[in-house]
Amino acid sequence: MIASNFQRRVTPLNKIDLERIDADNSREYEDFPATFDVLGPMLHSLFQEHWQELGLGHIVNGSVLELEFETAPKACWMYDGYLTVIAPGWHMHLCIGENQGGPERTNSPAIRQARQVSRAALYRQLNDRGKPQSWGIQFWNGDGEKMMTIFLPNPFLGEGEDFLPEHQPDLTKLAVYENLRQIYVLGTMDIPYETNPLTRPYISVCRSSRCNNGRDWQSVYDAIALELKAANLSVDLTAAGCLQVCKMGPIVFYSGDDRDREHTWYTRVTPDVAKEIVTQHLGKNQKITKHLYPQASQG
Repeated sequence: MIASNFQRRVTPLNKIDLERIDADNSREYEDFPATFDVLGPMLHSLFQEHWQELGLGHIVNGSVLELEFETAPKACWMYDGYLTVIAPGWHMHLCIGENQGGPERTNSPAIRQARQVSRAALYRQLNDRGKPQSWGIQFWNGDGEKMMTIFLPNPFLGEGEDFLPEHQPDLTKLAVYENLRQIYVLGTMDIPYETNPLTRPYISVCRSSRCNNGRDWQSVYDAIALELKAANLSVDLTAAGCLQVCKMGPIVFYSGDDRDREHTWYTRVTPDVAKEIVTQHLGKNQKITKHLYPQASQG
């Protein structure tokens, strides 16, 4: 993952902007640091602990896309700078780290900068009287373009997005917004994690049929699962749609841990090699050099 000296107390930016939306509405933005060690804990807590209360999507002039979670996300992890969150029927990616371009690191510095979140802010949407009507989080990329929007609980809306009776808002719904503001904007409360939860190590097996050429990824996955259990290692295991190493499957990716933050890709993995990856690499921090990819940079 991304090495860092994690700090639980955020240093406030003390930056507030007002954006005019139309004749009747404006947005008040309160910026907070768009660093991996700030965005990671915030997004992890939202998608793992508050998924049932929020929506996400995109807002551009003339269109709005809004998605909601019907059940808890099946996965929430980092890969090559992107946070991936998987829900039944859909998934999302948001670049909150450096997108290097896979194991060969083919992306230029300009591309890496353009894709990564460069600005983040809590917002309140205000009516023509300056009264807040909705709450959320907005992200911008390195080119200054608006990226994903997270829609936070709205005290004026009840079940099914119906408006509550006038003058009877459910103000308890503002708890998520207020908590985020205290932690990430004002810096008056600690981040509720000892370390960045998105640096938790995991191992992934590519299941893509496009490059797998019919190779048996499932037996590799099962072998890793059994070996992790036998070794009692606290490492998540997942299957991925693509790991950016094509026609050399089965592919196994390891995100790294506190001993070695470097990402590692393995090719031509058999169940026996999978067991070695767990016992030698994860257990003893000794990489299986014969199967590393690319050989030149990781051999």
